[in-house]
Amino acid sequence: MPDRPDLETLVLLRRVRDRMDRDYAQPLDVETLARGVHLSAGHLSRQFVRAYGESPYQYLMTRRIERAMTLLRRGDLSVTEVCFAVGCQSLGTFSTRFTELVGVPPSVYRERGAEFRPGMLPCIAKQITKPIRNREARQGAPLVP
Repeated sequence: MPDRPDLETLVLLRRVRDRMDRDYAQPLDVETLARGVHLSAGHLSRQFVRAYGESPYQYLMTRRIERAMTLLRRGDLSVTEVCFAVGCQSLGTFSTRFTELVGVPPSVYRERGAEFRPGMLPCIAKQITKPIRNREARQGAPLVP
């Protein structure tokens, strides 16, 4: 068994990833995503992890959290409204995953925002406002110095 998926499988995985990027707010599950590229859910999950280093669910939740961060920084929606706007069905799951990826609960993030400063180079702003995957966020790290 090779270490990486074959080219044909990579094309299918890219379609799945593109769909999650585009339709993150829609109800998506592994079975639906797999059916869309004519793979079994188990095979899709295994190959996705091999190609991207995380499960389709983890990837989708990261996309949703990224969008939630943007909406929360705007400040015109409540945490609950943001949760449902990005496609999450459970406020508890959303809050838990947000805290894992960002390092603070969504309500705190909404109040304080990120370390973004006006005039900051866009490439730096993008880097510091991007959620950290795989539970790497430092718990209790200050958002604003």
